[in-house]
Amino acid sequence: MLELPTYSDVKSAQIRLQGHAIRTPLVSSTHLNTMCGYNLFLKNETKQVTGTFKYRGARSRMSLLSSEELERGVVAFSSGNHAQGVAFNARELGTTSIIVMPKSAPQKKKDGTKALGADIVEYDIATENREQIAERIASETGRILVPAFDDKYVIAGQGTCALEICEQAKEQGAHLDAVITPMGGGGLGAGTSLAVKHLAPQAQIYGVEPAGFDDQRRSLLSGRRERILKGGRTLCDALMSPKPGVLTFAINKRALMDIFVVTDEMVLKTIAVVYSDLGIKLEPGGAAALASILYGDTPFKPGANIAVILSGGNVDDEIFDLAIRTTTEIMHEF
Repeated sequence: MLELPTYSDVKSAQIRLQGHAIRTPLVSSTHLNTMCGYNLFLKNETKQVTGTFKYRGARSRMSLLSSEELERGVVAFSSGNHAQGVAFNARELGTTSIIVMPKSAPQKKKDGTKALGADIVEYDIATENREQIAERIASETGRILVPAFDDKYVIAGQGTCALEICEQAKEQGAHLDAVITPMGGGGLGAGTSLAVKHLAPQAQIYGVEPAGFDDQRRSLLSGRRERILKGGRTLCDALMSPKPGVLTFAINKRALMDIFVVTDEMVLKTIAVVYSDLGIKLEPGGAAALASILYGDTPFKPGANIAVILSGGNVDDEIFDLAIRTTTEIMHEF
């Protein structure tokens, strides 16, 4: 029987994260509200340590390691954001880290991970299995594997993001109708579900995935964990997990109303408009949830209060420049 995390675990994670994680701002924009017809509450996780919500889950899990486990070191697999969260915490906790990253990972994320002291093992995303590589390293070296999403304490840590959203929305006098979260392996979605169902039970929870990597959506439809076939491409490198986690799917299949799918074009336009309006630099995966609201077909009533997680800002300059250039070209066509 699965031991699923609960809201109590999220609260415990919040205590462990005090003094380490940042209570990131919940911001709004009159311009963006006008664009979509909703009242948006944007959780800016680009202000988090390492520039992404992933720090939360890594800290939540690694803060529980014993002194003996810390001596052995840690290993993780990640496209970049969890990598930096693990590497940062390893340095803070006085241990070492090995990170399994795809050769195609954004250079900014590779450089950031190396700068934090991690050793990187690269793999071919088309022919190799990152979980197997990380598990082999753990077995051969005795290092502790820190999962990117499918772990009780990682999920609880990610849930602190939504816990803050609910607290901050209440402080602002807002009654949330929905919360929108990006979906990779499902850890942020699962943690969000635990917090929102307890603190704002009236709010519906929706996930967002990039086109071609909608394994969570397909899994919800079939009722079982579906794997995406290799060979797809998306700019949303942070959301390319090929299959939902066991724990995350067990939570998300009960809690999520639906999952929206966004294209690279929608994401690029969102990166550009958010930077123009709020000065926030988003990575593609970090812009996905908002892209579904600004440019997708959503079921909400006009004037609905919707919280959206801007999950990360570790974007390569070439992708950011592409977003600005592409959006400018589109605007010049009209």
